[in-house]
Amino acid sequence: MAAPAATQETQLNWLALHLTPGLGARNALRLIQIFGHPEGIFHASLIDLKTAMPRLRGAVIEAIHSGLSYEGAADELRKAEAIGVAVIPYQDPRYPQLLKEIHDPPVLLYAKGDLGLLAGPSVAVVGTRRPTPYGRAVAEKIVRDLVEAGLVHVSGMARGIDAAAHKGALAGGGASIAVLGTGVDVPYPRENRKLYDELVERGLVVSEFPLGSVPFPQNFPIRNRIISGMSLAVVVVEGAQYSGSLITARLAMEQDREVMAVPGPIVSQQSWGPNLLIKDGAKLIQEALDVIEELPQTVRQELVYRERSSTQQGPALAQTSLFGEQVSPTGKKILALLRIDEALHIDEIIRTVRGESPADVLAALSELELFGSVKQLPGKSFVLAWRD
Repeated sequence: MAAPAATQETQLNWLALHLTPGLGARNALRLIQIFGHPEGIFHASLIDLKTAMPRLRGAVIEAIHSGLSYEGAADELRKAEAIGVAVIPYQDPRYPQLLKEIHDPPVLLYAKGDLGLLAGPSVAVVGTRRPTPYGRAVAEKIVRDLVEAGLVHVSGMARGIDAAAHKGALAGGGASIAVLGTGVDVPYPRENRKLYDELVERGLVVSEFPLGSVPFPQNFPIRNRIISGMSLAVVVVEGAQYSGSLITARLAMEQDREVMAVPGPIVSQQSWGPNLLIKDGAKLIQEALDVIEELPQTVRQELVYRERSSTQQGPALAQTSLFGEQVSPTGKKILALLRIDEALHIDEIIRTVRGESPADVLAALSELELFGSVKQLPGKSFVLAWRD
């Protein structure tokens, strides 16, 4: 039987510790190691606190001893309860066990959505905010397959590859965790508000930052350690030489996580990061199976067991082939024209597909989108969807 979640009083004590000004996660957890729990810290004398942490600034020790953060913690807890946000302290059984292994795990997590996802084996997929059509397609495809295999996907809900990966996870069943660099109640970027709502509904959104926290630039490198820390492996799809995805990959290496990368054209700036990682020893990834092969044996066995169990319960739903539908002649011409790695504007498609009226081309594109054969990108451009 699983241990019970933290009580309201326990959450309040942990929030007070978390919100103590100037303390920080590393020092807070060091005090936990010494005193056992937040109550012990707040009930300790000034002498005991100074003896336990001699390098801690006097103002911080005074803040702990005075308990001045309790008022803010009570307000924070009320806000969290009002909007359905769970507060998960470090010692809560729901706190991800893998995340506890890193050098500086967060004191607590704010979480909204399916909390059960925190217990699943996770893989992070990250990349550039300015992806190519190829990068988007690869991220969606690999993550969808990973989720369908029984893994939980983790990323940062940034625009670009992160967003594409989350969409792939939602298409594969919804097992996706977004780690935010804002408060868990602050969707960012704004353009991903719909994606945020879908993740709250069908996946999970987490953050270590207090409710209402705005997207300060320094927050995002801090949150990246959580993305890698709660994952068995980190897959980089696209990223320039100094991109945030490479920071996450570096953190993963420091945390002794598997680092993998999807190769790209050597002439593409966005391929520099993953190609460099491969050059330095990261595993080259072409499909989801490449990722699964590198996971611990116990995790692979669990995935096989789940697959067998679901098969025994009933036949799996067959995936619809792109060419198994009754595609119109005009649609077949468009499929022959489009590519997966290069977007084509609708005007160019109409000019190139000979013998067909613009209305017929538009109708055929709508049909192919419905079948999932093509995808429309911003600016009325189209690419061929990834085929199994």
